[in-house]
Amino acid sequence: MIKVRAPRKLVAEINVVPYIDVMLVLLIVFMITAPMLTQGIQVDLPRTSSDPISVDDEPVIVSVRRDGGYYINIGENQQTTASLDTLRGHAQRIQRNAPQTLFLVEGDTQVPYGKIIELMAALQSAGIERLGLVTEPPDRAD
Repeated sequence: MIKVRAPRKLVAEINVVPYIDVMLVLLIVFMITAPMLTQGIQVDLPRTSSDPISVDDEPVIVSVRRDGGYYINIGENQQTTASLDTLRGHAQRIQRNAPQTLFLVEGDTQVPYGKIIELMAALQSAGIERLGLVTEPPDRAD
């Protein structure tokens, strides 16, 4: 005689332990990589005592590195390399869309003064009226 087995009852449970493990690994990865994403161009700023400016909107920061390269932060692209002509085009576009945008120039202390002046002249020729320089306080130690 053949015995007939009763069909097994289906188990409707989800094992969430692997999902928790994956989420913890992702959390650690994001905690490690997030500070790296917010860093900008490394520039050794000159030290001087000056009053900080108050900014309503986020300013556009244009940097001149030690090697003489120009960098501009545009939207998600925080480290976009640009020539003076490209930079002037970006500045005109930003000025057209948001006329009250503040442009800040970061210049490394080793960059010749002429490179900073060329950059500022290019921005002014693009119609930028709100233009400032970035410095560090003299008592800040690295």
